[in-house]
Amino acid sequence: ARLSMQASRLVELPYSSSDDDDSSLAGDTDLPAAEQDPGVWCPVPPKLGTFSQCVRCLAFLWNLLFLLLGLLALAVGVWGLLAKRSLGGERLAPLGSDPMLLFVLVGLGASTVSLAGCLGALRSSPCLLRFFVGAVLAFAGLEVLGGLLLLAARHRLRDALRDALLLCLLRYQEEPDLRFLVDEVQRSLQCCGLGSYRDWETNPYFNCSAPGAQACSVPDSCCLDPWQNGTVANAQCAFGALRLGDVAAGTVVHLGGCVAQLSAWLHGQVGGIVAGAAVLVLVEAAGMLMALKMLGDIVPVGVRD
Repeated sequence: ARLSMQASRLVELPYSSSDDDDSSLAGDTDLPAAEQDPGVWCPVPPKLGTFSQCVRCLAFLWNLLFLLLGLLALAVGVWGLLAKRSLGGERLAPLGSDPMLLFVLVGLGASTVSLAGCLGALRSSPCLLRFFVGAVLAFAGLEVLGGLLLLAARHRLRDALRDALLLCLLRYQEEPDLRFLVDEVQRSLQCCGLGSYRDWETNPYFNCSAPGAQACSVPDSCCLDPWQNGTVANAQCAFGALRLGDVAAGTVVHLGGCVAQLSAWLHGQVGGIVAGAAVLVLVEAAGMLMALKMLGDIVPVGVRD
């Protein structure tokens, strides 16, 4: 009796062959993932067209170029800091005012953002591409803010130049970069000091009360003829110039200051500065547009309702 009851239960079970099961499973796998279950996200990215592939390659090469430039600027900055021993314990205090620190910061920022753009284009990573777009927008915002501040304070530009040149004048012997900058400005603009050549008396090494051979002197970049016999540089051409009167000093060094001439030179270069800023904005816009195009190609559709 017990065997007959188990047999009756087996008869009542629905019959399904293994062939039907296999065919039904095969039919399900033939359907796309979105048709099997519309609520399941398909992680397979869509196939890129020819234009999208070209944009991806161009974006990678574009960011690779700026990555190399950023690494070059970073290397120059680090080399300058190490060459002047600015990273040592005794020279750690003036590190914040070192001009080479600007190369380090610019190179580090440019290389980091460009590396994110390269990897984002190479790996089709939405996260890296979003970071790249956000960083470019942040840099563009800082540039616009700096331009607006410069435009608003254009009337104080002369005072700012005077303060900057005064700092360079006071630290002329201490900072090789500032010394090089001051010498180039004085040679190219044929000027000396801030308002006149006597401004060099504020320098502790050129002051008439200072000990040493440079007392009552000015840098050789102030000389009318810094060459001896036309071939050899004469580093002592301006020795004792501050002891002379204006007429006698005028035969040896330039009497006029650099603030007025540098202000006039900057006003004459406004067109070049604006053109350079426009080129920088176009470069940033081109990189951002390519990143946005790649984001539009690789971001999945998401979960359907």
